[in-house]
Amino acid sequence: MYIKKIMLLDYRNYRNITINLGRNVNVFMGDNAQGKTNVLEAMYYCGFGKSHRTNRDKELVNWDTEKAFISLSVGKERIDKRIDVNIFKDGKKAIKVNSIKINKIGELVGIFNVVMFSPEDLKIVKESPGIRRKFIDMELSQLNKKYYYSLVQYNKILNERNTVLKQRNVDLSMLDIYDLQLSEFAEYIVKERIKYIDKINEHGKVVHGEITSGKENIEFKYISSIKDLTNIKQSFLLGLEKNRNKDIEKRITSVGPHRDDFLILINDIDAKSYGSQGQQRTAVLTMKFASLRIIKELTGEYPVLLLDDVLSELDFNRKRYILTSIGQIQTVITCTGIEDLTGYLDEKAKVFKVKDGIILT
Repeated sequence: MYIKKIMLLDYRNYRNITINLGRNVNVFMGDNAQGKTNVLEAMYYCGFGKSHRTNRDKELVNWDTEKAFISLSVGKERIDKRIDVNIFKDGKKAIKVNSIKINKIGELVGIFNVVMFSPEDLKIVKESPGIRRKFIDMELSQLNKKYYYSLVQYNKILNERNTVLKQRNVDLSMLDIYDLQLSEFAEYIVKERIKYIDKINEHGKVVHGEITSGKENIEFKYISSIKDLTNIKQSFLLGLEKNRNKDIEKRITSVGPHRDDFLILINDIDAKSYGSQGQQRTAVLTMKFASLRIIKELTGEYPVLLLDDVLSELDFNRKRYILTSIGQIQTVITCTGIEDLTGYLDEKAKVFKVKDGIILT
């Protein structure tokens, strides 16, 4: 899978630009705040129907226009795809795939697979469980439409249950109904997450060993608020029943996949609490490259890899690992200078210079 070209109209600081990409490495070079990340953001948007930087789509529209437009042409082994996105100033959007309008984001996810690595990804290791859940949910959603729809339904029912909990007189019979509905989706979500963690372990151990020359071992462990993972549905229902009074008092659901987390252990030590910054960066790099391998294994094609200003943040060994591991993968890199790439670019690489929303080859 690879991007053939991308066109941007009134998208952030780009008025009207078409970029033809190479099949291998593509470098967007320029000073900060020139628009390099905006190009990667537009590519990411075509994969997930959302930005990785903001939840407010109206921010993507150039300030003095009413809408922005992205068109992404994707080469695939079977059927090429063209994804067209109109984003309006009021926050609404309209998306077409090969000129056919899609009605739900779930119809888009998985058509164009992408893995992004940016400096903010260090939060996956360092910060709250919600960020780690988001990582695993995004990766699973682009591989498994049933997972995406199950997650959407679970969150919808969860919000409805929480609304009941906030009422002055809680309707216990409604809680019974929501508990049963939640348990159906919770069972599937947790099972798929555990399987994905197993995959991350399988590929991550190899990747991490290659990055650290075998000096470190990494392990990922799923941590659930559901006590018995051999009987998820029944255990979840028992947990909801046991915590019902607590939930009514606090007006929020305290058990379920929306509370789950996973541990990242390096040499059996929790990387979040005790890992050095270098180890935490390596853990994120491991997760991203394990994700690349999982997508290749399950779909038959590598996704597109987006590297947003990360090379300057990495030491020599981590940088070398990235640049020697992307031979079969279309990679889009942003950087302020070419020196980080010296010795790794060949004649197939394309370098673009970015300045004030203008891109030159």
